[in-house]
Amino acid sequence: MTGFSRLSLEEFLSALASEAPTPGGGTAAAVAGAMGASLAEMVAALTLSKEKYAASHAAVRPVAAAAAEAREEFLDLAREDSDAYDRVLAARRLSKETEEQKAERARQLAAANRRAAEIPMRTARVAAGLLSALPELAQSGNPNAVSDVGTAALLLEAAIEGALLNVSINLPGSGDPAFAAEMQRETVNLQEEAQRLRAQVLAAARKRL
Repeated sequence: MTGFSRLSLEEFLSALASEAPTPGGGTAAAVAGAMGASLAEMVAALTLSKEKYAASHAAVRPVAAAAAEAREEFLDLAREDSDAYDRVLAARRLSKETEEQKAERARQLAAANRRAAEIPMRTARVAAGLLSALPELAQSGNPNAVSDVGTAALLLEAAIEGALLNVSINLPGSGDPAFAAEMQRETVNLQEEAQRLRAQVLAAARKRL
């Protein structure tokens, strides 16, 4: 079980760059989400700490709270994503000499692949939830930090798209066509929503540049 939040940035990037299968893209997507959440927190703090933006405080406070909660969730998901794929690798290494062993290996591999799809889907959902709050921050937040809101939106969209790629690659191994179909439907919906929200945030941000 790896707590990536305890690593330095250089240590984390070295781990990501290594030939080890974990951390991989799902973990990177969650970390991108955490960076987006952190930027949203920063913009909220730069708004809430200044009395001249008092008229915006009521609108920005919920965004600040949502960003702080999402950041913690993303860090947990970064760890869970790597742990989930480590389980896939462990299941692949199980013995398959007898029919019983083959059946048990297949069962564990399907369960591990299912979890390896579920975790990045949670990452995508968290990112989409926070991204939906950013149009308000782009419109009401400190105008001197509006470029940071746009950057946060791009990072959150990247988190969504990256996470969903990791959902898709693990679905075939889940052994559950109904589960796979539902996840694929949600993938399409989240992608469309992410693109719409990112465009909305960037348009609002550019109006204030």
